[in-house]
Amino acid sequence: MGSGTSLLVKPLDAIVEADLQSLIDNKVAEAKSIEYKSLLPGPTDAEKREFLSDVSSFANTIGGDIFYGILESSGVPTELRGMQVEDSDALKLRLEDIMRHGIQPRIAGIALHVVPLQSSAKVVIIRIPRSWAAPHMVSFQNYSRFFGRNSAGKYQLDVTEIRAAFLLSENASERIRGFRADRLVRIRSGDTPVPLKEGAKIVFHMIPLGALERPTSLSVASLKAVDLQPMAVSSWSYRLNFDGALGYSHQSYLQVFRNGVLESVEGLLLDDGKIPCIAYEKELLDVLSQYFSIGKRIGVDPPSLVMLSLLGVRGYTMATGQPFSGEDRHQIDRQDLLAPPAIIEDYQCDPPEVMRPAFDSIWNACGYPRSLNYDKSGKWVGIDRVSSTS
Repeated sequence: MGSGTSLLVKPLDAIVEADLQSLIDNKVAEAKSIEYKSLLPGPTDAEKREFLSDVSSFANTIGGDIFYGILESSGVPTELRGMQVEDSDALKLRLEDIMRHGIQPRIAGIALHVVPLQSSAKVVIIRIPRSWAAPHMVSFQNYSRFFGRNSAGKYQLDVTEIRAAFLLSENASERIRGFRADRLVRIRSGDTPVPLKEGAKIVFHMIPLGALERPTSLSVASLKAVDLQPMAVSSWSYRLNFDGALGYSHQSYLQVFRNGVLESVEGLLLDDGKIPCIAYEKELLDVLSQYFSIGKRIGVDPPSLVMLSLLGVRGYTMATGQPFSGEDRHQIDRQDLLAPPAIIEDYQCDPPEVMRPAFDSIWNACGYPRSLNYDKSGKWVGIDRVSSTS
């Protein structure tokens, strides 16, 4: 690995001792996105405040990695010493607890990776994404400070910089909403990579929160290495295109854009004025699991937003196949349903849990209080099994 920048692009769980040694061999100095620490934060209040200040400064700027167990001199790494880490899970829980109670608002998408060394010691890497909800304040014991980063390390933000950070956060949210709106306009007008018949369509997006700032970051080689199965098909074709890579079949496609955005569109499941309540939810849960796999393969890290849209569904009803009261059934009263976005903090999250608010909103549009595919414990099982156990 030739540089710190290229190491930061590498999937976190793929980093090994040789990658860390390259930081020392190449004298990759601390910068906006890299910091070295010899030891993990300890139990004292001062150490916790320092840790929280470091983490929030990355999230408030461009994100980056903190390496614990690497010695440095004047910001340049000098020795891969490592530390003794007996229980990685316990360490993760401890640090997560410190951050949960010491930073407001909570930072989504922080990941931890422990790299074993030949010496039996370990280096701990904490990867902090650039936050979509910045600025984050260190609130530990009423400390109430905002931090950012420059080439010299972290520093406390002044009032002007805090105000600018709030404006940037609002602009990022607006850009994501604008991207979704633009894509839906194109799909409605037929400007899609494969022809789709007129009528109702399912559109499903996953948008990494940093994607709209890196228009051409993914290589052709990385895009050729992924399996792009479109929604609701068993056979499909693959090709590169101007936007990135495309898996496509009759009336369905999955587009991976070069900035890491994924778009799945399907034009047959919603047919004859009805939403097949089990089939469409199951397909979307499968697609979301596939999105996670693709994101890992191409090196796109969370946090991300997932957004479900149903187009052209005015007058549609939910096809449950169950003898519910007619009072529960209503036709959808608008042409398009744009479900609220959900946040993906990491690829270990549960797809049914992530999608439940979006599914509930579609059922609400059809007159039901919630998705009836979830049992009393909140597990997605399908309406037939829910009914059989109720």
